[in-house]
Amino acid sequence: MNPTPGGPGWTGRLPGPTRIVLGLGVLCAFAAAGEALVRSAGLPLPGSVVGLALLWAALGLGVVKLHWIAPAADGLLGSLGLLFVPATVGVIQFLSAGAAWGLWLLVMTAGLLVGAGVAGGVASLLAHPEPEAVQGPPQA
Repeated sequence: MNPTPGGPGWTGRLPGPTRIVLGLGVLCAFAAAGEALVRSAGLPLPGSVVGLALLWAALGLGVVKLHWIAPAADGLLGSLGLLFVPATVGVIQFLSAGAAWGLWLLVMTAGLLVGAGVAGGVASLLAHPEPEAVQGPPQA
């Protein structure tokens, strides 16, 4: 039963803004659950990361349906670039301080590039393992 393109079941019959609010509610509920779990258990992790892991598990188990959160997630991802503006302004504001720490900045950038390169290489090997070499008949 797929009444509208918005999704199957009863959520497909909801107006678009209502589906977005429903998705935001589900996302905020998982963020709050992660924060509560971290605070109550005293875990040294960010609550939002734990909430994201809980959401991932709920999606994998089918407790939460993807079409419940997709409209809200698409809206948030659409404005993600805007969320980086304050961080960029802060970096530009303190750019003169970075000039005094030129060597440290160079070392940290090199470390970042090496780390990213190693992570990319490992991910590439895990995603596309090399085929095993085919051996011919043994030579006598």
